[in-house]
Amino acid sequence: MKNKIEIIAEIGVNHNGSIKNAKTLVNKAKEAGADYVKFQYFKSKLLSTDYAKKAKYQYLQTKKKETQLEMLKKYELNIQDLKKLKAHSSKKKIKFLVSAFDEETLLELNKLKLSVFKVPSGEITNIPYLKLLGSFKKKVILSTGMSNFKEISKAVKTLLESGLKRKNLCLLQCTSNYPTKISDANLSVIKKLKKKYKTKVGFSDHTTELETPLFAIFYGAEIIEKHITLNNKDKGPDHKASLNVYDFAKMMKMIKNLDLSYGKSIKKANIEEIKNSYVVRKSIVAKINIKKGEKFSFRNLTCKRPGNGLAPDKLYSLIGKKSPKDFKINKQINLK
Repeated sequence: MKNKIEIIAEIGVNHNGSIKNAKTLVNKAKEAGADYVKFQYFKSKLLSTDYAKKAKYQYLQTKKKETQLEMLKKYELNIQDLKKLKAHSSKKKIKFLVSAFDEETLLELNKLKLSVFKVPSGEITNIPYLKLLGSFKKKVILSTGMSNFKEISKAVKTLLESGLKRKNLCLLQCTSNYPTKISDANLSVIKKLKKKYKTKVGFSDHTTELETPLFAIFYGAEIIEKHITLNNKDKGPDHKASLNVYDFAKMMKMIKNLDLSYGKSIKKANIEEIKNSYVVRKSIVAKINIKKGEKFSFRNLTCKRPGNGLAPDKLYSLIGKKSPKDFKINKQINLK
């Protein structure tokens, strides 16, 4: 394609608190061909009060009686865990990306010398957070789930006024429901975001369909983020809104094939088409036996396969001219 589509394999909390699972998911994302793996870095007590309720999808996919704080504690990674995962990702030659959820974790992540920061949708109205992030002057990918244009505009303005360059900002169309119905993907807004904010735009996909990212690319998405899991039946808030490693690989192949099919916007026959044209196109041939000196006419000329002789578009220029030699029926007309 004109611009390479970058794929983020969103591991998020699908490691279920296990570094071993996290490393396996990094390996699988790399094998599938993803450009990035992404994790979440949060400290439960900084993220949630002890009375915050879980979202409906979280309630359905985790223990019924626990609070959001109790749920989050199970999936916490500390900064040492992230250092190990960053090193492992580097070893596997796949880029490492993390979402932070507050200023304290942002500052810690900045010490890891990350080149790109991902803002989760829930922080799009967190102005102190955005001001700090903008001051880092690093590349930023901002998810826009649960927001409107007014909120997006304020977030973009905050980041830019804090030091971020517009060329280093990417907005992701996102619907924050897990999983998202494909009818709620709202992909047409991708073009509107690109036109309105003059930034790179992508799609954070929470549908369970493999083909939704292809539709997003058609609408202009340059980055695709998709959740990946080892098993959709695992207990945890995001497994059911993720693709298992096998389906993730299938999706990657579909995107690669889309890329291969794009071409160069130049219409011309390739080598195989040229070979086929000799078989399926036609040449001017004698409709009946033609004597030397006889005038060519529609009575004695026609067009038949193969197409390796005088092309049919030359037929009208022959009409009325004298034949330079004898031609038997079905013989290709050659004036030389």
